[in-house]
Amino acid sequence: MSNSTQKISVIEKIGYSLGDLSANLIFQTLMTFLAFFYTDVYKIPPGTASFIIFFGGMFGAFFNPIMGIIADRTTTRWGKFRPWILWTAVPFGAMAILAFSTPDFSPSGKVVYAFVTYLLLVVVYSANNLPYASLSGVITGNMSERNSLSSYRFVAVTIAQLIVQSFLLPLALLLGDGDRTKGFENTMMLFAAIGVVFFIITFLTTKERIIPKPEQKSSIKEDLHDLIRNKPWIIMLIVTVFIFITLSLKGGMYVYYFENYLSQEHLANFLEKVGISKLSGLGWPSDPATSGFSLFNAMGIVMTLVGIAISKPLADRYGKRDVFGTSLFLSALCLLMFYFYSPRAIVPVFATQMLHGFFYGISTPLLWAMIADVADYSEWKNSRRATAIIFSAMIFGLKAGLSIGGALVAGILASYGYNEQLAVQSAETVNGIKLSLSIYPTLTFFVSVACLFFYEINKKMELRIQEDLAARRSDNEN
Repeated sequence: MSNSTQKISVIEKIGYSLGDLSANLIFQTLMTFLAFFYTDVYKIPPGTASFIIFFGGMFGAFFNPIMGIIADRTTTRWGKFRPWILWTAVPFGAMAILAFSTPDFSPSGKVVYAFVTYLLLVVVYSANNLPYASLSGVITGNMSERNSLSSYRFVAVTIAQLIVQSFLLPLALLLGDGDRTKGFENTMMLFAAIGVVFFIITFLTTKERIIPKPEQKSSIKEDLHDLIRNKPWIIMLIVTVFIFITLSLKGGMYVYYFENYLSQEHLANFLEKVGISKLSGLGWPSDPATSGFSLFNAMGIVMTLVGIAISKPLADRYGKRDVFGTSLFLSALCLLMFYFYSPRAIVPVFATQMLHGFFYGISTPLLWAMIADVADYSEWKNSRRATAIIFSAMIFGLKAGLSIGGALVAGILASYGYNEQLAVQSAETVNGIKLSLSIYPTLTFFVSVACLFFYEINKKMELRIQEDLAARRSDNEN
């Protein structure tokens, strides 16, 4: 496992991060707009949309461990993980386009088409993103460099988030000449083209440096046994599930919150005061809900970038676990505050989003860096490295959380009587929307924070694992 502590270049860090920018153009769209796309664009009933999102997503989640086993046993001259990024680039882009296309089928035909295309998309996503995530665990064994790599990566993620959450709806209107249905398809074609190019750049600019010993041979049974005995892995799996339930739930509900809860009159006045209304002549949407939603996301994401910028120095000083837990707790408190705002409290709503974005931004790079640490912990304990199966479990958690959270968006809307045909929703429906981006996601974030009290890899253990593994790898080279 040579060069495990070698510093990596800025070019490699940027090249690696472009892979996540590509994936997140699609992932952020799924997390923020999938329920909205099914209910309000493709006109699938909310209850049926909930079924598609949950069962399609869970199938993809259960595919991850299989993909982890395959990736760990892949052997090519390019490494174990890099080839998968190349092989899946074009299929990923093609499936993203199909999943957000709207062929004119019968109601039952629409359901079948949506289910099949979503199912195939999440499977290809797993085949692409699991090796990509695993790659971060073998580019370098240096903990500080790994924190730096994660920071670069999540700056790219946040740029993708900014593009999707702030500009997708305006892009859909612009590229569809006012037809949101056609606009979604054209926008995804643009995202897919960018994604394919960036995935190829990631493949070309990265290198796998942590190479398992040639004599290391482990069976699937041994890998699974190591996994089950890895307590930090179990904790991070639970944490990942609940974080992505939270992100998918609140992210999917924001668009409904702006369209159905906030006062359109007060929102329009706010947008007029800050000068956003003047952009309507440049193609920016003129209706307050769409315009306000885009600005709301943009302001939160800008503050997320600020949080990411200070994440690495905080983690280097205090350790990933403590910084991650504290920032997650503070971001959850910000979500709770949304419950107390009236429909007219536009300024507090935007200010709270900025605070939430800042605190959540601090935690963003640390999740995947901690999962790479869990892979190191497993190697440290068992003298065997199985990077991909560790990451496969976490991406299972991501997919499960995304599926549960996305299904909750559509399911909660259905249970509270949401009807996309109504210009004004009932008071019960509006209250359900409000609860779904305040109380409910606060509780799920709190579960993640509570789990971290049982996570034993603190700063002291991080350094011990790094030093012990570096010594072992040095002995193997001699």
